[in-house]
Amino acid sequence: MFSWLVKQVLEVAEPLAACAEALALADVLQGAAQLTLAGRYCCPALSDDEAFSITAGRHPVVEEALPPGTGFIPNGCDLSPGQRLMLLTGPNMAGKSTFLRQNALLVVLAQAGLPVPAEDMRLGLVDRLFSRVGAADDLASGRSTFMVEMTETAAILHQAGPKSFVIVDEIGRGTGTRDGLAIAQAVLESLHNQNRCRAIFATHFHELVQLTEALPRLKAHTMRVKEFRGEVVFMHEVIEGAAQKSWGVHVARLAGVPDAVLRRAESLLKTAERQQMAAAPLPLFAPSPSSNHKADVLFEALLALEPDSLSPREALDQLYRLRDEVRQIRSGPEENAG
Repeated sequence: MFSWLVKQVLEVAEPLAACAEALALADVLQGAAQLTLAGRYCCPALSDDEAFSITAGRHPVVEEALPPGTGFIPNGCDLSPGQRLMLLTGPNMAGKSTFLRQNALLVVLAQAGLPVPAEDMRLGLVDRLFSRVGAADDLASGRSTFMVEMTETAAILHQAGPKSFVIVDEIGRGTGTRDGLAIAQAVLESLHNQNRCRAIFATHFHELVQLTEALPRLKAHTMRVKEFRGEVVFMHEVIEGAAQKSWGVHVARLAGVPDAVLRRAESLLKTAERQQMAAAPLPLFAPSPSSNHKADVLFEALLALEPDSLSPREALDQLYRLRDEVRQIRSGPEENAG
């Protein structure tokens, strides 16, 4: 009987496969229609430019996994050309990783022709999506966690372009603090000046926020946190600005670390913060090699000026010219290219 059944199926294999394909398509379309009609998903607007604007976006998987009665906090994301690189700071458990992943998922859904969990989404087509998140190792191949992290970072820096979308979560945390900060800054500068991609760069290196003064397309955001009577409340909202601290000890308390260890950690943290204030910071605004020559030319032009021989109008013209040259050096190659 089984052999007979197999024979009958094989005789109509092509019509059955076509029927299965049609049913699968109908199932996907009907599911998409139900999501859209409920008013919780929208139809994204796709274009050939570099637009990236999401209003009240949500993580489709996390939202469904929440306990009954618990609402997902939506967040927007604006990576339009004028601010295509987002620097995201904030404590652990505040929602940074969820925010990174939800925006990547919305890009995949939109370009698959499906509705997205948001009030509105406008997206310039993405040619490649890169993700550097989480911690993993490959010990059998002799690759540590940090080596894997650097390998993935290298792939992004070599392949991402202006039409790409990149999410980065904690680059440089697997090595020494100063090494890690230096690597994170260099990667951030490369994403801004060389790759010129749309990206969300999450980090605990709060010092990097200062780079918003030197990188015109970089916009600082943070996860909103409230402190009330010694307790920390994570609001899971993305807002403009920068985190003032990481609240790592608070997260350790939530995890159940013993009180004695927490008190010791708080004491050590206060001591380290005092020492850090007195230590010399990394040269966050040191010029890149490509701008050194221009800086030298600028210095020579400044030294060559003879203020006593200039009329007020000539002095003002020289001042404007020097200011324009400084702006070009600070803006990097992108601004110079228009």
